[in-house]
Amino acid sequence: MRHRAPSRAVRRSAAFAGRDRLPSLTGLRFWAALVVVLYHLSRQVGPLPGLSDMVWYGRSGVTFFFVLSGFVLAWTYDGARVPSTVFLWRRFARIWPLLAATTVFSVGVWLALGKAVSAKAVVASLLLVHAWIPEAVILQGGNPAAWSLSDEAWFYLIFPLLMALPAVRSTRGRRWIATLVCGGAVLAWLCGSLFTEASVRVWALDYLPLTRTLQFLLGVVAGLAVKQGWRPRVGLWPAVALVVGWHVVLIPWSKAVPDSLWYSPYSASQMLAAPLFALLVSAAAVADVEGRRTGLGGPWAVRLGHWSFAWYLIHEIVIRICLARYGRTESVTWTALVWLLVLGVSLVLSACAYRWVEHPLERLLRSVGPVAPAPKRNAPAPQNASLPLK
Repeated sequence: MRHRAPSRAVRRSAAFAGRDRLPSLTGLRFWAALVVVLYHLSRQVGPLPGLSDMVWYGRSGVTFFFVLSGFVLAWTYDGARVPSTVFLWRRFARIWPLLAATTVFSVGVWLALGKAVSAKAVVASLLLVHAWIPEAVILQGGNPAAWSLSDEAWFYLIFPLLMALPAVRSTRGRRWIATLVCGGAVLAWLCGSLFTEASVRVWALDYLPLTRTLQFLLGVVAGLAVKQGWRPRVGLWPAVALVVGWHVVLIPWSKAVPDSLWYSPYSASQMLAAPLFALLVSAAAVADVEGRRTGLGGPWAVRLGHWSFAWYLIHEIVIRICLARYGRTESVTWTALVWLLVLGVSLVLSACAYRWVEHPLERLLRSVGPVAPAPKRNAPAPQNASLPLK
């Protein structure tokens, strides 16, 4: 009997069918996005006693996403013979449609509120280069939350090169890389003392893709290590406790040192948390691989994880609208009501965006772009070769 190679449509369907082979990582995405949302609510709408203390440096959730990005990409493409053009097109299809849609939404809100919009900023945002430019108007002129996608675009460009490095491919090399990355993060944070201008320091340590590459690289070596048999000595829930404990430590630190100083926890919270996030992601992945229930991979957890990318890009725009309508207040009750309003509206919009914008446009762009060649007959398909980044 003659066997026909899988059709183009079948191969694409298989890619999407593998979306949640590590469901706990998808569930963790929602919690990381929630921390970022609560961080923005605390800083922009107003704090809530107790809760805001825990999430005052919740922008570290972006660090989690950078580590997760490297981990999942390494897990996915280890052993997969995918041309760089196909890989880059997949990543473009994954992030750019929603970036464009939310940028239009964001600019529309700016204009409706009577704010000037920089055309240069919008173009830089759509070209995914705005995080390279140390100007606040460029970083925030399109969709302020989208700066991290400029970093992600850089990671995608260098990922095929990283995977080809002999050190990344060897167990001993990965150990050295992990050690150097952790030490490099501390060194980079200490170098913050060399900047006399706070705005330049914040850009260099928190936005610049070169600095954030350390976090992505740590995720890459962790993903390859777990894929090839390494198991962390710390389980999932102890890893969660370490992450929570880190944010608890930041509370007295934040009360003692203003954010404007280089040794404040503002940059430290993002730069020094990467090893803890790598441990958390690795532990969650191992639990899924070994078939253990984590409480993070149920149907609703996965669904919320799918919405998290849109939630991350939309929530700040909703905050902006609510502030224009209701303003800030010293009332804890009123602040809590605005928080609930933002959380509810932004999450509903995110679900709609995922259903009718993000997911269908990703499928459409994949259908018209290049595809990886079908594996040769009788050749085993690479395991988990289709797990997406987000």
